[in-house]
Amino acid sequence: MTIPEEPGAGTGANGGTGTDERGGLLVSNPLASGGSQDADTSLHAWLDALERVAAQPRRNDARPAPRIRAPSAADVEIAPELRRLESWIGAGPLRQVSAYLEGRDGYDAFGLSRETLLRAFPFFYSIYRAYFRVQSRGHEHIPSEGPCVIAANHGGLLPFDGAMLVVDAMLHSDPPRLPRAILDRWAGTLPFVNVFFAKVGQVVGTHENFGRLLADGEPVLVFPEGVEGIRKPITQRYRLQPFHVGFIEHALRARAPVVPAAVLGSDDQAPILFDIKPLARLLGIPAAPVTPTFPWFGPLGLLPYPVRYRIIYGEPIHFHERFGADDARDPTVVRALANRVRRSVQTLIDRNR
Repeated sequence: MTIPEEPGAGTGANGGTGTDERGGLLVSNPLASGGSQDADTSLHAWLDALERVAAQPRRNDARPAPRIRAPSAADVEIAPELRRLESWIGAGPLRQVSAYLEGRDGYDAFGLSRETLLRAFPFFYSIYRAYFRVQSRGHEHIPSEGPCVIAANHGGLLPFDGAMLVVDAMLHSDPPRLPRAILDRWAGTLPFVNVFFAKVGQVVGTHENFGRLLADGEPVLVFPEGVEGIRKPITQRYRLQPFHVGFIEHALRARAPVVPAAVLGSDDQAPILFDIKPLARLLGIPAAPVTPTFPWFGPLGLLPYPVRYRIIYGEPIHFHERFGADDARDPTVVRALANRVRRSVQTLIDRNR
């Protein structure tokens, strides 16, 4: 889940098949169709419209789209679609997601869908609460408004660490905030999976997407280790790999604080004995791992072990108070700041293991 670095900067509804654009939102249902051919046409039309919306330049003479600031969870009622789950999940978590979705409808410019998020939340909350039994602290370090970059360690082959951190941050922020995780571009090539990721608010990692998210005042989640983090062997558990630096460039330009975060448990959910890198390159996949359960049990061997997750947020680092947007073009400065964040995340890991 990385942003490719720029050269010179450290190298770093239910309608038919058409899609309607209103005020920057995609409001049609791309899968509402009577036949498989129509459904395929509708899906492609929706994706094409999404690309057009994302590619629209921001004109100086155009009025910027209003930001949607979620109200406090105490000020909203549970969404009607979630009321039947109150006895199972509890009112608190349901109010959090209801508050975040207050005033949101259809799709946003990056594809986030209110309907999909409402349907997906009970599933991810169940994993969060019952499977990984997440414990967390330091939520006060996540800014209550404005852009920020949450930089965390990465591990575990499948991105459950990202999903758990997103759920945790939304449950423990007031007003609730949904971090928009930056996905590796490879994830954006996976059929159906890429659409689902977009619908639950996650964004493929391009410089344009990253910059627009911060300009919109969103919290952005990054895993600066990239794929090296998820494929490190068991002997390197919780030892951070070198950081990509693109997130520092964008944080400086947007004057956004960087919040270091440690995720403990992800490196234990699928311990990698070794990675067959030549096979991974041949197949065009990030890793070809051998674990105690994979490939011996087939795809089921990739399922994570039910380890306990612990998430710790550190104090935000305000690089923009000392460095300006021009420093984002200095590879020496950018690399030094990325290493500073790396040390902060590693310290959080070491102190809490």
